[in-house]
Amino acid sequence: MILKKKFVKREIGGDCILVPVGQVKFNGIITLNNIASFIWENYEKAKDEDELLGFILDEYEVERDVAKADLDEFLDILRKNEIV
Repeated sequence: MILKKKFVKREIGGDCILVPVGQVKFNGIITLNNIASFIWENYEKAKDEDELLGFILDEYEVERDVAKADLDEFLDILRKNEIV
């Protein structure tokens, strides 16, 4: 899977955030919790959302439906901001 816009993940003041790079027009800030940070780091490694969900389930002790809901919520944020 490919990201449409360039962002980098940075830790600032104890918070993990996505920072736009280059000529990206973006008004706002995206703060990442642990699972969102993990999704961000593995997004382009996954061939599809099912594989990304598998990565989450391998990494965290979480129920599949909870992991799927977290994944969907974060990907919705990225889609609304045209990042993916």
